Amino acid sequence: MFEKFENVQIAHFDVKSQLPRWIYESAMRAAERGELARESITTAADLKQRQKEIREGIITCVGGLHASNTPLNPQITGRVSGNGFQVEKVIFEPRPLVYATANLYIPDGITKPRGAVLLLCGHREQAKHCDEYQTVCHYLVHAGLIVLSLDPVGQGERFGFYDPATGQAPMTSVTEHENVGRQCLPLGDSYARYMLHDAMRAIDYLCTREEVDPQRIGVTGHSGGGTQTALLMMADERIAAAAPGGFIMNRPYFLLTGKAQDAEQKWPGFSALGFDHEDIVLAMAPRPVRVLATTYDSVPIEGPRHTVAVNRRFWEMYDKSEKLDIFEDENAHRFSIPLARAAAEFFSEQLLGHKVTPQDEVIQLLPAEQLHCTQSGQVIGECPNARNTHDETNERLKQLEKARSEMPEDLRKKQALKWLRNAVYFNRKPCDLNPRLSGGGEVENLWALRTVWWSQRGLLNNALQFFPAESAGRKLPVTIAVWDGGTKQINAHAKWIEETCASGRIAMVLNPVGIGSLLPHVNSPEERPYKRFGMMDRYTDELMWLNDSMAAVRTYDVLRAIELAGTLKNIDSDDIELYGCGKYAIYAELAALLDSRVQRVCLENRMSSLAAWIKEPFYDENDSLSFILPGMLRYFDIPDADNWLTQEGRLGTAIKLMNNTAS
Repeated sequence: MFEKFENVQIAHFDVKSQLPRWIYESAMRAAERGELARESITTAADLKQRQKEIREGIITCVGGLHASNTPLNPQITGRVSGNGFQVEKVIFEPRPLVYATANLYIPDGITKPRGAVLLLCGHREQAKHCDEYQTVCHYLVHAGLIVLSLDPVGQGERFGFYDPATGQAPMTSVTEHENVGRQCLPLGDSYARYMLHDAMRAIDYLCTREEVDPQRIGVTGHSGGGTQTALLMMADERIAAAAPGGFIMNRPYFLLTGKAQDAEQKWPGFSALGFDHEDIVLAMAPRPVRVLATTYDSVPIEGPRHTVAVNRRFWEMYDKSEKLDIFEDENAHRFSIPLARAAAEFFSEQLLGHKVTPQDEVIQLLPAEQLHCTQSGQVIGECPNARNTHDETNERLKQLEKARSEMPEDLRKKQALKWLRNAVYFNRKPCDLNPRLSGGGEVENLWALRTVWWSQRGLLNNALQFFPAESAGRKLPVTIAVWDGGTKQINAHAKWIEETCASGRIAMVLNPVGIGSLLPHVNSPEERPYKRFGMMDRYTDELMWLNDSMAAVRTYDVLRAIELAGTLKNIDSDDIELYGCGKYAIYAELAALLDSRVQRVCLENRMSSLAAWIKEPFYDENDSLSFILPGMLRYFDIPDADNWLTQEGRLGTAIKLMNNTAS
């Protein structure tokens, strides 16, 4: 019945380019603030202050750190001999009952403590025992360095959802990281919190080894391992030298790639604090840093070149400009042999006092199974009561729920609404609505009017108003509807529109930013913009770096639609209701909490709670960043919102819940 309205575009404005443009311009403004802050550094004291701010900033952005005073309980589960070195198979506990697996490479003939390197693996399912990262370990150990190669969570022997009965894991590596990582965000955490802490505890373990000089510990890694290396460079002052690979760039260059980032690469608020990849390197000054890069990488080579160039002056402050450099290999995105050799030369010179270039012929890899720390190949099911990151996230959830429950209800509501208002209105640029009609039509006995207005500077919203033809010219109450797909899904909600109009109300179907006719351009008809790592995930990622979120932007859009309704001549501004359906129902509920002009809000087919979603390990990841306000569960959950609106008599009775997978 309503099909003809679903594909009508907005005239006179390039609305499909507005969201990408607005986000890019916002990111560039944040980058410029960072550039100005770094340019203002003229003394060593200024530099140390900036480094302190970076350290505090990254720890805040990832959600804080776990305690590091729990026993590591290290175990050596076996040894294997290599060509001129020994490998110890190590299991330790970075957190109680969280088991990390690692290989410790020790050169033969050690007589006194020496330099060591922590190798942090990228997104290879086998991690420490795959050929790529094992090769790096061999180059480093043949340069005379002790090497600890650590399995990241979800990789190697740390598959979080491994089933010992079947010997299978339904998801690993990037998929596991992203699945669990999204569930960290409502808690105010990043998945990086767990990887950073694992790496810091690995440094703790190296410091306990009699073969290791604690003053000479370096770190390297590539891709996802480069991310972990970057985190450690900023957060841990014990790092004596670093060689991050396949990650260092900056946000302006990365935005040009059109890519989303993995869970551990989402640091909410980092850009808003004025930080960028330049600060990752700056945090190490004047300690030695060699940035490892490949010229055909998905990470644009211009990024690391720029970041090294602008940082050189900070090393020059200490007359140590030679301690910062970049090594490039003409290769694709991997820890290539030339990069491994360059890392070995760098760390041997910086940590051992003399440069060693291992010869290729001495590299003789070991069979992967010989490097396993566990008998089964996985800690889950073998190590007693082993916990995965999903377990840790749920424990974190319990702690937050307990803290909320212990707070007086009035105080909790007051703090929650204050936080919500700050999150939704954060950094918005006020502007006039400037509404205008942009077409319309008839369908059976209903009229449709398309209205366009400015939600905030640079972002237009639009809506379709449906009302009975015989009511034209009369002021009517309005129900503003927010649902998945917006006006692209009008026909699926035909019954609701007809019933709303029959009750004497205007049915106003809203397109907040990025929804319906406001969906940005896709590259091809086959593109799935809402898939994991798809177009909309990419924009949501960048908003989080800017201390914003798609959920906050769209909730603000609903608030502006309420404001609009109060100005239109055909709407009774004393009778405004909201209707939310599906994932996007949360926008209607949050807006109702913030705007008392909403007489009632009705919700259908929506999540029962964010807590229930977090407890579910397997869920539909499509568009699952869209309903997340990072940190919301530190203040309230959806049932709290239900309760507060009920107390005010503004929650409609027809609430229907979807299952907890938010599908």
